[in-house]
Amino acid sequence: MTQFKAHSPAVATVMIDDRNSRVTRWDFEPGAETGFHRHGLAYVVVPVTDGTLRIEDAEGARDVKLTAGVAYTRDAGVEHNVINGGSAHLAFVEIEIKG
Repeated sequence: MTQFKAHSPAVATVMIDDRNSRVTRWDFEPGAETGFHRHGLAYVVVPVTDGTLRIEDAEGARDVKLTAGVAYTRDAGVEHNVINGGSAHLAFVEIEIKG
């Protein structure tokens, strides 16, 4: 696997964690990252701010534009590192769906 440059950590705030879902707000200063991880659950992301995510995975790195309020979903099993690729604060809410 490709090794990527380390950044400061994003801040994760768990808002709900019950038998149905886990809801986490992620806050990123410019350059902050989640760290490489694998999603064990399907999830929905709802951006709180506009911004640019830099996604790093086994395929390499790419930038993805986020628009506040425009949600997207991913299946369980996604493996990646997520970095704030912009110059302003970035935030989104991640909703993991428990089976």
